[in-house]
Amino acid sequence: MPLFKYIELNSTGQKKRGTIDAASIAEARRTLRAAKVHLLEITSAQKDIHRQLGAGTRTISFRRIKQKDVSVAIRQLATLLHAGIPLVPALSALVEQLSTQPLEKIFAPIRDRVNEGIPLAKAMAEYPGVFSEVFVSMIRAGEATGTLENVLLRLAEIAERRTNLSNKVKAAMAYPAFMAIVGLSVIAFIFTYVIPSITKLFLEMNRQLPWPTVMLMRISNFIQNYFWFLIIMLIVIIIAPIFWSKTTKGRRVWDRIKLKLPLFGNLNQKIAISRFSRTLAVLLASGLSIVETLDLSRQVIGNTVISDVVDEAKNAISHGAGIAESFRRSGVFPPIVIHMISAGEKSGGIEEGLTNVADAFDNDVEVTVKALTSLLEPAMIVVLGIIVGFIVLAILMPIFDINRAIV
Repeated sequence: MPLFKYIELNSTGQKKRGTIDAASIAEARRTLRAAKVHLLEITSAQKDIHRQLGAGTRTISFRRIKQKDVSVAIRQLATLLHAGIPLVPALSALVEQLSTQPLEKIFAPIRDRVNEGIPLAKAMAEYPGVFSEVFVSMIRAGEATGTLENVLLRLAEIAERRTNLSNKVKAAMAYPAFMAIVGLSVIAFIFTYVIPSITKLFLEMNRQLPWPTVMLMRISNFIQNYFWFLIIMLIVIIIAPIFWSKTTKGRRVWDRIKLKLPLFGNLNQKIAISRFSRTLAVLLASGLSIVETLDLSRQVIGNTVISDVVDEAKNAISHGAGIAESFRRSGVFPPIVIHMISAGEKSGGIEEGLTNVADAFDNDVEVTVKALTSLLEPAMIVVLGIIVGFIVLAILMPIFDINRAIV
């Protein structure tokens, strides 16, 4: 039974705390009154316990829990259910498997709640830092339709595909990013420490210097004089847009910019539509209505511009419009998506069509990232080469002039 805590006023006029098991708070009040307890306050102790667990979970989820670990745990739970093990023993086996891992602190209370008769979806909903609203809704649909095992497998597949795609993008961009950081660090070191010692010799010779050398000296002096100011400005330039993009207005502007960026705009659009299509397909296969699935799917898009388009399409569909036609009006979704949805509406296999769209877009994202990487690497090499070449030229020109004067 749920646990309630209360505060009473005893015969001596002092406040005393206690707890009581009851089916509801009303029954707890009746029981206490029947026992002639002078009740001052009564609240649910169970809620406090889970609120504390939820707060701890949110902290853990940001610092320690990874989406990859969640997908692995969900797949293991689906495997246990597929073997014919009931839900509570399956959760107990999963908790034992997750011993010493952060997720154990999540699934142990969930198992206890399910053992009390609480639905799995409701128990997971108490941990929004780990399980999203889309995740919980799919679990709820799986419990209602008796397809929990299949839903868990689909959720694990979505998380794994998203993690794999994200890892591929990060891996492809890691080398250019590393080159940029190392290159800028080396150039900053040259301008701050190397060039001043060399140009000091040129100044002591009291000769007229070529304009590249003069420009190099001015740049070096500027960096030396304003080094910490430039560092602070660089940090502000990086951090300020991040905080600005957290605001409602800033997020919308930034999402609009991301879709219009040269080279990267098309990539961002494909990633967002791939997420949307795959999630929508899985939700529809789980038995949810089209309006409900659209409302949930828009939460995983990650771009407010496309999310607004989906919201408008949802409103149109709720008033009787066709799915494909509603998306066509937006002008945001590529024709291939519209045609696949239209074909799915006619054949009744819209889930398969959306899955194919997501697979195709994931492949396009990988190809596009590789192409961008192949362009960025030589471009960065050329830029760094020009900067280093200018530095070398600016240093060698006065040396050549001195040699000619000596000869």
